[in-house]
Amino acid sequence: MDALFRKYDVPAPRYTSYPSVPDWDEGAPSAKQWEWNVLKTLELDPNLSVYIHLPFCEQLCTYCACNKYITTNHTVESPYIDAIEREWMHYAKRFQQKPMLQELHLGGGTPTFFSPENLHDLLEKIKRHVEIAPNVAMSFEAHPASTTLEHLVTLRELGFTRLSLGVQDVSPDILKLINRYQTLEQVRQVCRQARDFGYTSINFDLVYGLPRQKIENILATIDLVRELRPNRIAFYSYAHVPWLKNGQRAFDESDLPNAVEKRSLYETGKLLLLSMGYTEIGMDHFALPSDELKKARDESSLYRNFMGYTAIKSANLIGLGCSSISQIGDFYLQNVKGVFDYQDAWKKAEHPIWRGHHLTAEDKILRTHIQNLMCKGFTSWRNPDNYTPFIEKSVEMLQPLQADGLIELEPFGLRITHLGDAFLRNICLAFDARHFEKDRKIPTFSKAI
Repeated sequence: MDALFRKYDVPAPRYTSYPSVPDWDEGAPSAKQWEWNVLKTLELDPNLSVYIHLPFCEQLCTYCACNKYITTNHTVESPYIDAIEREWMHYAKRFQQKPMLQELHLGGGTPTFFSPENLHDLLEKIKRHVEIAPNVAMSFEAHPASTTLEHLVTLRELGFTRLSLGVQDVSPDILKLINRYQTLEQVRQVCRQARDFGYTSINFDLVYGLPRQKIENILATIDLVRELRPNRIAFYSYAHVPWLKNGQRAFDESDLPNAVEKRSLYETGKLLLLSMGYTEIGMDHFALPSDELKKARDESSLYRNFMGYTAIKSANLIGLGCSSISQIGDFYLQNVKGVFDYQDAWKKAEHPIWRGHHLTAEDKILRTHIQNLMCKGFTSWRNPDNYTPFIEKSVEMLQPLQADGLIELEPFGLRITHLGDAFLRNICLAFDARHFEKDRKIPTFSKAI
């Protein structure tokens, strides 16, 4: 296994989409083209997911690769919320009928940077222009140090039943090193209060491979999981991309575990989680048997989009806020990353589109195979609709993975072996035609292990 981890520790996307965002075609649709696409697509399929990016944080967690803006000045809240409302109304006034809201997620940054009052006003305006599905999934990302009782009560009254708590690691030395300040008691308190007020799903975000992280740090963190028993665990690999995120330059390369050491951190945590009754779901995710992610995996209905794994499959996702990504039908679109660029554009009623991509017929076929591998652990191209000539190249690239026992190739498909679960990104890479079109002299992705 050590030799395999070294062999396959190469840069690879995480595949929350295909093509991955850095491999989108140059250029983007015009605002009018995008609006027409949204209108026509929602007429055919009114089901909709909404993601709202709230980028502000009071301090820089140096491990973080998200798009964020660091400030302690809370006067930034109102102008940003005003811009999101303008963006939403830009869509809403074009709806021929109210779309059916299937999912709503607040991400960041730190959504709980915003006051409960500002979140309430924003979300009420969002909800006013949609129908709410009976099984709607409404969730938000929460920082243990900034999530107040008022946040929990306000969001629960608005229909939120899920929260994702950024735990990362419980060891004070590790938290200090990554500049994240929170206490065990704050984590316990948020969990206790959330359950008291009727939240039915709590997720812990944990990270392995952090600078100077050891097995004993993983053991201590899993002890907290055993105590609080969240419904889900997202056990993420630390993505070291200092060429993209300057905050990560605070770490010396010697602070990071090598591929073998890093994977041992994951395997240690995984074995403990499995022993506690959790099931591994796709890549880096775990859920209790009663959780709908587990049920979706069992029923082969698990889905993966820009927000990660979900039990709700909707082809339509509108992203609001700076850097947010939308997927409507066969189109992807991303807003500009800069907070003030985003706000200034909406003051002029201009959609601040940064980049986009229109999926080709081949893109859609390869996306299906990557989705299948990420969510089901197998895929097939026996049906001619799931075949494209690039599959022949895929099969060639998969031969070494079969020789290493990571997959079982069939005449018209493949199945990932138990051994291959650890190399899911590498397996998907063989279906990534866009990846091999690029001359990657500059690093783009974090390493797969």
